[in-house]
Amino acid sequence: MAIEKNQWLEEQKRVDHVVDVIDEKAKALTQSTEGLKGDIIGLRKNFWEDVTVNIDEPDDIIESHASIKQQSEMLAERERSHKQYYKELKTLERLKENPYFGRIDFKEESEDKAESIYLGIASLMDEKNEDFLIYDWRAPISSLYYDFSPGEAEYQTPESKIKGIMELKRQFIIRSSQIKGVFDTGVTIGDELLQEVLGHHSDTQMKSIVATIQKEQNQIIRDDKSPLLIVQGAAGSGKTSAALQRVAYLLYRYRETLTASNILLFSPNPLFNSYVASVLPELGEENMEQTTFYHYLDSQIGEALAVEDPFQQIEYTLSLDESDPNYKVRMAGIKLKSSLNFKTLMDDYLTRLATEGMRFKNIVFRDKTLISAHAISDYFYSLDPHQSIATRIENVQQWLIKALRKHAKRERTQVWVEEEIELLSKEAYLKAFQELEETYGNREDSFDDHEREQQWLSQYIVRRHFKPLMRKIKQLKFIHLSALYQQLFEMMKVDTEASWEQIAAQSIEHIQSHQLYFEDAAPFVYLKSHLIKQSHHASIRHIFLDEAQDYTPFQLALLKAAFPKSRWTVLGDFNQAIYPQTTNVHALFAEERYQLGTTQRILLNKSYRSTFEITQFTSPIVNQEDRIEAFNRHGEFPTLTFGTAESQQSLIKERVRMIEAKGYETIALITKTALESDRLYQAFKGELPVRMMTKKTSHFEKGLVILPAYLAKGIEFDAVIVTNASRTHYEREEERKLFYTACTRAMHELHLISIGEKSHFLDRVPNARYHVYT
Repeated sequence: MAIEKNQWLEEQKRVDHVVDVIDEKAKALTQSTEGLKGDIIGLRKNFWEDVTVNIDEPDDIIESHASIKQQSEMLAERERSHKQYYKELKTLERLKENPYFGRIDFKEESEDKAESIYLGIASLMDEKNEDFLIYDWRAPISSLYYDFSPGEAEYQTPESKIKGIMELKRQFIIRSSQIKGVFDTGVTIGDELLQEVLGHHSDTQMKSIVATIQKEQNQIIRDDKSPLLIVQGAAGSGKTSAALQRVAYLLYRYRETLTASNILLFSPNPLFNSYVASVLPELGEENMEQTTFYHYLDSQIGEALAVEDPFQQIEYTLSLDESDPNYKVRMAGIKLKSSLNFKTLMDDYLTRLATEGMRFKNIVFRDKTLISAHAISDYFYSLDPHQSIATRIENVQQWLIKALRKHAKRERTQVWVEEEIELLSKEAYLKAFQELEETYGNREDSFDDHEREQQWLSQYIVRRHFKPLMRKIKQLKFIHLSALYQQLFEMMKVDTEASWEQIAAQSIEHIQSHQLYFEDAAPFVYLKSHLIKQSHHASIRHIFLDEAQDYTPFQLALLKAAFPKSRWTVLGDFNQAIYPQTTNVHALFAEERYQLGTTQRILLNKSYRSTFEITQFTSPIVNQEDRIEAFNRHGEFPTLTFGTAESQQSLIKERVRMIEAKGYETIALITKTALESDRLYQAFKGELPVRMMTKKTSHFEKGLVILPAYLAKGIEFDAVIVTNASRTHYEREEERKLFYTACTRAMHELHLISIGEKSHFLDRVPNARYHVYT
């Protein structure tokens, strides 16, 4: 409900006053910042002139150390202050543009008069720093705005629950310090504000949603008790946005004990990392740690094996003919290795390895085996069998280091050492002498005769040659991990729908070529983690798992073990489970999968990304018409255009030009596979300003892009063209959710091209919900 003109003028007058306060505070901060900057430059320039350095006597050395330490601490303190002032200045700049977005008038039970609370992205005190002009949206009292309509209301502080009456709820649209819209409302976020925010064009980066947080999203953001928070949300329901605001809230709520480095986000691809990178800085917070599950696995496996990434895996499953016998074996292997049954098989294998079957590598020096793999195995199994494998491996490591030192000592008298000494260049000789000084101090008589010189140079040369070998022993590379994983398929057997022998043979062949299928990566890391003591990621206290429906039960078990001290926020959508291994996605959201204690479940059914017409079109595709609620923002009907292979490109170009004429800035041509993306890109690149997004793309830019559907997860575009929505292209039931994912990327317009008969996935969509062109 719009307010009266005099109220509008009063609110603008307050905005003007707040802006004046911001300007004064910014002016004072700028002066302080400039002064600090001068101090820092001066301290760096004159650092060594301002410290006392004297090393003649022990007392002088202590005094010099204290002087250097004092000067260093002074410089560090100035740099910290400068960084904090700069951060505050950036916050004031953002507040000046849009000081606040909401107001509530709240009267506590014990008070006679209501207090007006204005909410923005950060707090702001008045000129005397006595009263709040703006409250941070994360403050306890701010939850009233998100959770209640006018009437009885309450909020929780760390100490107690505060009850009272909300007399007014008002929402603002402010741009460049000017009120563009203001509404009084009885609901959490009025349609006027959401329409204004959601009606804009898509951007290359996700934006903060603090002004439009809904009650259910606020539950996600402010939950600070549940060890496991599971959010099932429809496409475009704001689950990822809410999760990022949750990170900002946690950093605010626990600012004395929690930093961004204590939070880790597992995202679907590197492009998504770039897409969400601006949200936290917008709110004045540092970005949390981000990675993809593939990169996490790859970092654990190392360089010995080339690991297939999930996009290669999905390309394989989407591109090959199911009649191919290797395809069927691979799909059966994916299903098996994703299951907890396979984890049980591996646990049985590890139990067996405790008494037999450990595989090691020969320790070889100059083509001579110093310690055989068989000897290492004998020593390993001579150790106390009650110790864990990892503990015994540590003992083996120490034994090998001692043995190598003995071998190195014997090696000094070998002919090759003497020959290498004779071939030493002058530069190498000087380097050796320099190292001698660093090791034993300045001893001028060290090379005073030929015999002593030869002894030391022999030691130097042998140590230099043994150093890489010692490094490998310390890195536990004497364990033959790939052979151990291969042996799993040779020694063990499990009941499965497909032939275990075929799955085992296919797996072994791939390992022998020094490669790992993606479905083997998590089991391989699991095996390694039980053989080698892992330094658990104790500093990570919160895990955010986005697109959780694409994780297998085995992968989740691995992550749970790797981050034992973390709280989890799990976000996903059953209807976007596009990877072949996630066959039972409902089970992935079952709390028994995590066993982390109290679980909070939140369901987000309302889709805000797409127009009402697009959501009405897409929800029947996955049979969710009764469960997905469309936001009341209207636009044009989706279109379906029939064509031929020969006319496909001209139809796509025609649609692109129509969309561009409307001023839309992000347009996506979404294909089924990367192969199809590349083919169309080659055809269009001379005629349209198109860019191709691949699995290596790390930045999202405006304009016309072409990409496969699985890379579009989590991203939105003004307009989407699904390049081939035909029955022959999208046929298998496993591809239904991929098709749905492609369609739900569209905010304002959705167009489908069908080369021949339309996909049967569209049979459920009433004809009245889209326009057909032939």
